[in-house]
Amino acid sequence: MESHEVLRQAFQKTSPKAVASELGISLSLVYKWAEKQSEDGSGSRNPLDRLLKVIELSGDERIIHWLCQQTGGYFVPNPDGKHFNKGILPATQEIIGQFSELLSRISTAAVDHSITPEEAADIREGWDKLKSYTESFVRCCEKGDFEQMLHIPAPSQGPARLTGKV
Repeated sequence: MESHEVLRQAFQKTSPKAVASELGISLSLVYKWAEKQSEDGSGSRNPLDRLLKVIELSGDERIIHWLCQQTGGYFVPNPDGKHFNKGILPATQEIIGQFSELLSRISTAAVDHSITPEEAADIREGWDKLKSYTESFVRCCEKGDFEQMLHIPAPSQGPARLTGKV
């Protein structure tokens, strides 16, 4: 989905007039954000496109992390899919095994009816790795590209797997 389409859908849940008023900009600009930018001048470079360009230029994902936190979420990047050595069945078994390991860590941490910040960080790291790996697996399934699964790094490969630097 393109950025102008995302904004068009968001404006169905609120009044473009309210957005313009709150941001101190013209109503026509808000409407232009929801149009595809074209050669003839329709549409306008919207805040999503501009923010994406800032992230690309800086190479700093903290902007994305901050936005996710502000909206009650958490950002987990998808791996680049270049360092995997499993087929479809081993990949499925990896997901189940890593989930089981994560549940074990949670149980061990909670046995004393409290979870320390270090234990929480360990749980978060395991969860993020598992989400990232599983998302890559699901994308391969959606594309029917099971050869690509041979390039997805397993969660057990450690933190470097998210950057592709193994």
